[in-house]
Amino acid sequence: MATSSAPTVTDTVPPPKRSVLRDLAFLRLWSGTTASGLATWALPFVLGLAVLHRELSPAGLGLVLAARTAGFLASVTVGGVLADRHSRRAVVLWAALAAAVAAPLLAAGLGRSVPLMTLAAVLAGAGQGACRPAFQALTAETVAPDRRQQANAAMTLAVRSSTLAGPALAALLAAHLDIRTLLLGIGLLWLVAALVPGRGAEAASASEPAPRASLRAEFVDGIREARRHPWFLAGLGALTAVIALGYSATSVALPLVSRDRYGTEWVLAAAMTAYTVGALAGALVIARWRPRAQGWAAFAGLASYGFAPLGLALPVHPAVVIVAYAVAGIGIELFNVPWFTAAQREVAPDKLARVSSLDFLVSYGLAPVGLALIAPAIDVFGITPVLAVCAAACFLVPAAAALVPTARHFARTPAATA
Repeated sequence: MATSSAPTVTDTVPPPKRSVLRDLAFLRLWSGTTASGLATWALPFVLGLAVLHRELSPAGLGLVLAARTAGFLASVTVGGVLADRHSRRAVVLWAALAAAVAAPLLAAGLGRSVPLMTLAAVLAGAGQGACRPAFQALTAETVAPDRRQQANAAMTLAVRSSTLAGPALAALLAAHLDIRTLLLGIGLLWLVAALVPGRGAEAASASEPAPRASLRAEFVDGIREARRHPWFLAGLGALTAVIALGYSATSVALPLVSRDRYGTEWVLAAAMTAYTVGALAGALVIARWRPRAQGWAAFAGLASYGFAPLGLALPVHPAVVIVAYAVAGIGIELFNVPWFTAAQREVAPDKLARVSSLDFLVSYGLAPVGLALIAPAIDVFGITPVLAVCAAACFLVPAAAALVPTARHFARTPAATA
């Protein structure tokens, strides 16, 4: 926990003079995270290519991707507990190795056994899910507090770049390699994620033997820790609403609007690209910007996602839709980076991975529910009313969350912000 000796919120905290990118330990961690991101985003694209090559049916693709999501959600909770119970570095190692092993199993099942591919996808999702809270906690161990916001911005740059580079790299290689070789390449990326990161500063103490409660009891203890921070619960609720309503609505509605209103797929591609580019720009901005009321600034960024469904709901020029998506991308990273940094600062270090796993489990776990409900709602009420309601939720829920005590600074005490 930060002490009262940190700068007060009446002063804008200057960014660290020495770039975190000059830190070899962080560069190793960043490289591992980047490799895992490339592997994560390349896999659905490669499996989609398998459908085009008639080596996997569309139904099989849906089953395999659903199995990967199930594996992710099942393991993210356990991974958080294990990362607090043992060395965070060891959890990253074994989780990434599990995902690496899944790749040759997917290749072996391709065109031969969908059940084998389904089981391999569960293993891949489990490795990915267990890595997420462990990487988050390992960042706090590896990077000094005054450089964590810059580090988290670099991490999110890697993730956003991977959403573009993963499929693009797979498409480029597909011109020369077959699907099975591409799947094995994804396994190699997971090996990089497993082997390249170094040990965190607190890894030795984390591995000392001690009496332990059950996994369930320790996860419940992580929930208790989360409840000690009203800003975290408020932010988690706002993030969940934006993902389950805003992100899910735009995922379903954007292709429909692009086709029916504008008569072209170009709007779909341009809007998604604008969102990713906006997110990259937002990460670059927040790497150096230290707002005095970082919680309020973060919630304002999160609320800006509402411009995406609002732009789709109104009969506007396609350029307005594209700009709205760019603004949404900027805003989401103006929220994400301070959010992760605050958790690393405020949450008890021995419970950080569990609280992070709760974050991923709730916010991303409810996204499939939103996706499942948005399409029927559009059929019943029409696309414009549904998008209008989702836009209103994106604006209003973060605004309400900003009113919660401690939300202004994402801290229990104002002097703790840094």
